[in-house]
Amino acid sequence: MLYMDAKMKQKGLYYCFILLLMMSFCDASRRLNAEFQNLQVTKQLSKLNKTPLKSIKSPDGDIIDCVHRSRQPAFDHPLLQNHTIQVRPNYHPEGLNFGVSKVSNLNEETKPVHQLWHLNGRCPEGTIPIRRTKQEDLLRASSIGSFGKKKHKSSPQPRSAAPDLITQTGHQHAIAYVEGGKYYGAKATINVWEPQIQQPNEFSLSQIWLLGGTFNSDLNSIEAGWQVSPDLYGDSNTRLFTYWTSDAYQATGCYNLLCSGFIQINSEIALGASISPLSSYKGSQYDISILVWKDPKEGNWWMQFGNDYVLGYWPASLFSYLVDSASMVEWGGEVVNLESDGLHTTTQMGSGHFPEEGFSGASYFKNIQVVDGSNNLRAPTDLGVFTEESNCYDVKLGKDGDWGNFFYYGGPGRNTKCP
Repeated sequence: MLYMDAKMKQKGLYYCFILLLMMSFCDASRRLNAEFQNLQVTKQLSKLNKTPLKSIKSPDGDIIDCVHRSRQPAFDHPLLQNHTIQVRPNYHPEGLNFGVSKVSNLNEETKPVHQLWHLNGRCPEGTIPIRRTKQEDLLRASSIGSFGKKKHKSSPQPRSAAPDLITQTGHQHAIAYVEGGKYYGAKATINVWEPQIQQPNEFSLSQIWLLGGTFNSDLNSIEAGWQVSPDLYGDSNTRLFTYWTSDAYQATGCYNLLCSGFIQINSEIALGASISPLSSYKGSQYDISILVWKDPKEGNWWMQFGNDYVLGYWPASLFSYLVDSASMVEWGGEVVNLESDGLHTTTQMGSGHFPEEGFSGASYFKNIQVVDGSNNLRAPTDLGVFTEESNCYDVKLGKDGDWGNFFYYGGPGRNTKCP
């Protein structure tokens, strides 16, 4: 019996020893993983955050770095390392006629929309403002490699949308679109809201898409508008943004300046920075104008914000199909619907109200135009509309003397008809 007890004790000690070894190994593994992640985060931050000539603390907590435009992230791209900056477009589209971002309320005088960081300073000429990426921004992402990127298949696909498209992608849209021609740009005026987001990793945006190629693997897309994305920015502020991809969101492209690609020349406007003031339900309506067009001489795709700010361009060399023209243009809203509690998300699109509520109730796109092969802005023909679930988010077209082609869009997400 004593022999058996000793043997059992010996065996117990052996298992304890093995358990301690395993615990020690797990602790070491966790430390190594943490060290590796910290190394990756530090490396990515040093890549994204270029040495500034000046930094400005925004009232919303952002830090805006004023970086010499020759040192911006665009030039990390292998195709752009010997690129000569085009300091201005050779041509603007003819017929360009829209005002500075303004309030659209007949009872009040026109007021400008600005970015919050302007309250505390401006960047010097020859620099560009870049919103500084923080460590917590990277740690919120599912992986460091996915930071600043959209998910695959996030562009609306009106021609082949099937009922299961919604559950496959988690993205829902309410858009107007044109297709089948050659489009050399697009323009719209969009009122700006602060939609409520249910889950931090959902978002709500309103934008213009210029598309070429197929939706499966080689889609080229240029996008610009406003968005609310807690996962990307760490708050629920409404922000100006851009996006691009040349392979259907798989490996290329990103939001704003979070990868190499878009070349900024403007020192006044920071991509990813907060917009203020915002529209209010049954109150003042504030809107922004966005124009994207292809320079007929150099072939680059330019972006203009309002009437005064030519922000920069996407070099034609980034793309395959968009080297020539876009084959589809879309305007409208997009949300992510994760159905985290088994029900449709309550994340709002636009104002969170349906198109039927009209001016000061619903969100709108007005003065919708495309740029044709003669570099002229014109009204689109055969404008179509598309939404996956009209009981959740909807879109209604209209035409008016002052607003040209327009539409109201959006919705609350989950409601009695959208469970």
